[in-house]
Amino acid sequence: MPYVNVPNDLSKIKTKMAFNLTKRQLVCFGCAAAVGIPSYLFARSSIGNTGAMFAMLVIMLPAFLLAMYEKDGLPAEKVVKNIIRARFTRPGIRPYQTQNIYAPFTGRGPVRKEDAIADHKTKRTAQGRQRQKAGGPVRPAVNPIYGDAPGRGVQAPRRALHKNRGI
Repeated sequence: MPYVNVPNDLSKIKTKMAFNLTKRQLVCFGCAAAVGIPSYLFARSSIGNTGAMFAMLVIMLPAFLLAMYEKDGLPAEKVVKNIIRARFTRPGIRPYQTQNIYAPFTGRGPVRKEDAIADHKTKRTAQGRQRQKAGGPVRPAVNPIYGDAPGRGVQAPRRALHKNRGI
């Protein structure tokens, strides 16, 4: 009984038309031949055979690139479009922004995470300035019962560790 290997991903298989080429490749090669061969024939008399051949190659190369190049299943023009969009049209730095749609209903704190971070930083710098004015360096609170993080200088909210055993 004959055994035939079947690939797992059938989306990568493309239908071949003629000469084991896809329809896209046939169209691109046909366009390249329609533009390249007449350019060779017209340029041959003025710049010679070698120069006309190189001119024909330069004229036909973009069509060959469009026909053959493929990255991650995308053809060359889509890859180029994605590169242009990522490098030039979109902003280079995209700040991390979140928006909690439930925050207005809770009535607590800032609406966005960035606002909470900014408020925390301003409070921390204000506390540090007050401590420095009082005399002495800022010392971080290190108390494992309250869940303080060493080196932060800001006390974490109290947790009821004794009630329900943290459940």
